[in-house]
Amino acid sequence: MSNPDVVIVGAGLAGICCARALVKEGVSFQLIEAGDRVGGRVRTDLVDGFLLDRGFQVLLSAYPEALQQLDYDRLQLCAFAPGAIVRCDGRFFRLPDPWREPGSFMSSLFTPVGGLMDKFRLSRIRSAVLHKTVEEIFASEDISTMQALRRRQFSQAMLDRFFKPFIGGVMLDSKLTVSNRLFEFVFKMFAEGDAAVPAEGMQAIPRQLAETLPEGSIRLNERVHSISRNQVKLSTGEVLQSKHIVVATEGPEASRLLGFERTVSSRSVCTLYFAAKEPPVDEPMLVLSGSSRGPINNLAVMNMVAPGYAPAGEHLISITVLGWPSREDQTVVSMVRGQLRHWYGLVADEWRLLRMYRIEHGLPVVSPMEWQQPSRLAEGLYVCGDHRSTPSIQGAMESGRLTGEAVVRELKGQPDPVTRVKKDEPKLPEMPDWDDD
Repeated sequence: MSNPDVVIVGAGLAGICCARALVKEGVSFQLIEAGDRVGGRVRTDLVDGFLLDRGFQVLLSAYPEALQQLDYDRLQLCAFAPGAIVRCDGRFFRLPDPWREPGSFMSSLFTPVGGLMDKFRLSRIRSAVLHKTVEEIFASEDISTMQALRRRQFSQAMLDRFFKPFIGGVMLDSKLTVSNRLFEFVFKMFAEGDAAVPAEGMQAIPRQLAETLPEGSIRLNERVHSISRNQVKLSTGEVLQSKHIVVATEGPEASRLLGFERTVSSRSVCTLYFAAKEPPVDEPMLVLSGSSRGPINNLAVMNMVAPGYAPAGEHLISITVLGWPSREDQTVVSMVRGQLRHWYGLVADEWRLLRMYRIEHGLPVVSPMEWQQPSRLAEGLYVCGDHRSTPSIQGAMESGRLTGEAVVRELKGQPDPVTRVKKDEPKLPEMPDWDDD
């Protein structure tokens, strides 16, 4: 396609959903992707018969945008058991979700994960978020999650043994500095639906979304070198002409292409996958490290959730380490094995390392936390992604769709107001002058 109406840079969830919105209105586009597959950070590799997601990821089935755009039946979603198994005081304690597992409330009251009042306060949070709309959540005071939890008077044990590994693992932030708005939104999604993975791995999500796009509309293995007015220059030197350009890459790459003075910061994560003959847990429940000792934040046996993640007779163990370990990979593996040996005994030494992923840009750092930021930066120039919304699958998909709809309005002569970015705003510094050649 020589001169499409729109060029979209990035075929992650945001870029694909933007393209889907254009398809509905018959708008021509070209989707440019630097990688060899669509999906961006949502990818799955096949290694020795195992399905390895690029980082431990789940789909929260209550996400409004996912409900609108995905066919859950075709994805064959497989859900984690609600609740968690928490490792603390040298033992494992099962902490079920009493609202999903009737009869478990009394058994969970006396675990050392938190006190009786902690469980009561947790139930009050659940009730509160279920009675709030998403709009009400994002209109509330923008303080850190840790500040909000301390205001609610949770004990230090509950903070350290449950909230830090569980919510911190979801947000890749063990200090819980992320906005309480995001925490309440995520907590609402957990309460209203399941944490699940597709039977064929997380890559099935972008693959399904991209099925409706016209043949030839996606160009893979094409890195964008730079963007100027109405032009996208590829690293090969080829120049694509278009009056409308959408940058749908992850935050740091969007900063580079758009000339932002400051980059969009990211939270990093490290994921290790092991193959084992016997599973360390006997149910599809997340295991949390309720101790600050050791690198592990959480563990999951993926084929206990979705059997297709491992070949017959094998088990796939996912280990999450938050941040970007400064030590060499082999040292990180040794430290993880040492903690696993402490948890499960010498059998952990028999687990075979399949792959270790260091993911530099796991989730964007978004502050202040807003439901959606406007996507139109200048005439014919747009940006979308979860760094412009909630750092999540929900945020990426919805930001992409809304951006596609905004482009359509501009094509019809009904543009949204241009959003000029303030110099002193840390997440998106001032845009360059796009009126200069």
